[in-house]
Amino acid sequence: MSVHAVPPLETDLYAPVKALLESQGYTVKGEVGALDVMGVRGDQDPVVVELKTGFSLSLFHQAIARQTLTDVVYVAVPHKKSKASRAALKRNTTLCRRLGLGLILVRLADGHTQVVCDPAPYSPRINTKRKAKLLREFSRMDGDPNTGGSTRQNLMTAYRSDALRCQAYLQEHGPSRAMDVTKGAQVPTARRIMADNHYGWFERIRRGVYGLSQTGLPPQS
Repeated sequence: MSVHAVPPLETDLYAPVKALLESQGYTVKGEVGALDVMGVRGDQDPVVVELKTGFSLSLFHQAIARQTLTDVVYVAVPHKKSKASRAALKRNTTLCRRLGLGLILVRLADGHTQVVCDPAPYSPRINTKRKAKLLREFSRMDGDPNTGGSTRQNLMTAYRSDALRCQAYLQEHGPSRAMDVTKGAQVPTARRIMADNHYGWFERIRRGVYGLSQTGLPPQS
């Protein structure tokens, strides 16, 4: 007879979180008004913790609402070990930091708690290299060939746009030197595109000269 694990409850998180806060000198009480956990220490801002059995939009909505009461707001969820859970934890930790929320993980097997991050103002660092790459991609794309929100399949990338320019040049001029395609099609990477032949449209005639393969030729009417 198989034994199924009992799903955790939000109440299972309370005792470990309470013990964590009490170890830091807080007086802790549960279910104060709409709050799952509230801790008070002297005349400092109270600490509020929202308990959930997993990350959800509802959890973040509740935690954001608590920020109208205090700057010290945490979310607490069970610590899970699966690969998918680790990936989700990384993303949700980033979200917590962006929202100015703290994050507590609770290992339900023994009540161990881990503070992943504390509430603090967040100032994102701009990824200048990625921004520059996207701006280059933007400038190289002809017109606006894709509909925003589409799946990643069959999208017109800057690379494909450049390859189409090379294909069009060779259709008009026949086999040509790579330097002529580069200049005529206005594609600085024409030689690499034709040599890589990612779409199967090109073939090397001789050194430095490329033409269209059967795949790259226009269909016969």
